[in-house]
Amino acid sequence: MNNTVRKSGMLRWGILGLIAFSTGGYAAVQSTTLSYQDGETELTGHLYWDDSVTGKRPGVLVVHEWWGLNDYARERASKLAEMGYVAFALDMYGGDKVTRHPAQAQEWMQATTANTEAWRTRALKGLEQLRANELTDTDRIAAIGYCFGGATVMQMAYAGADLKGVVSFHGSLPLPGPNEAEKIKGKVLIEHGYSDAFIPLERVEAFEAALSNAGVMYTFNGHVGARHAFTNPEADSFGIENLKYDPAADKASWNSMQALFREIFH
Repeated sequence: MNNTVRKSGMLRWGILGLIAFSTGGYAAVQSTTLSYQDGETELTGHLYWDDSVTGKRPGVLVVHEWWGLNDYARERASKLAEMGYVAFALDMYGGDKVTRHPAQAQEWMQATTANTEAWRTRALKGLEQLRANELTDTDRIAAIGYCFGGATVMQMAYAGADLKGVVSFHGSLPLPGPNEAEKIKGKVLIEHGYSDAFIPLERVEAFEAALSNAGVMYTFNGHVGARHAFTNPEADSFGIENLKYDPAADKASWNSMQALFREIFH
């Protein structure tokens, strides 16, 4: 049974007959660590690519959850490399900071998001790293993010980042400032859990209205029964009732992302 409710703004992408964009085996995926700066803060991200693929290929930026740049975010970037993309898992905190403690994660996230301009600048520094890599086709770049990362990619879109698409997985759906939704250059895909207690229905409605009124091409996929962090297999282990892994929603949302990429990267 499919419990996903799909609501579209200006555009809807089908996922029937989806075929993953893949040209290499798992063993061919390579990775390297990249150090870069945002002011005085040293950041450390991880780049992934399949060395059996020749020439330039689409790039995908991956933004981590509020826990920091942990193995989960890196695994998602590696999966994207398996599909034939070059993926960069950026660092939003610096200092290799990763935690499993909600209070610490909240502190780091709030420090990062307190100044919206600085928040966007930090994310755009990661985009610069992906864009500068010789493997990246700079005309075909997208950004995806999880939870805090989902909010981050929306902030990048509001800032007018040159992205073909952005995908928010169980993000907080931040509202744009005046005239900011009009700055969005690519297509937007929202994967949301309808049982996510962190996101009130009023926020969902205001978010959709803001994008619709600005003429943004977006798709909103609401997963019935899914809670926050529904894509993370470790979600249940953090001891927060609203965090729960949902295999069906995880699979459906990943398939929807692939469908979007097949369209915007064709």
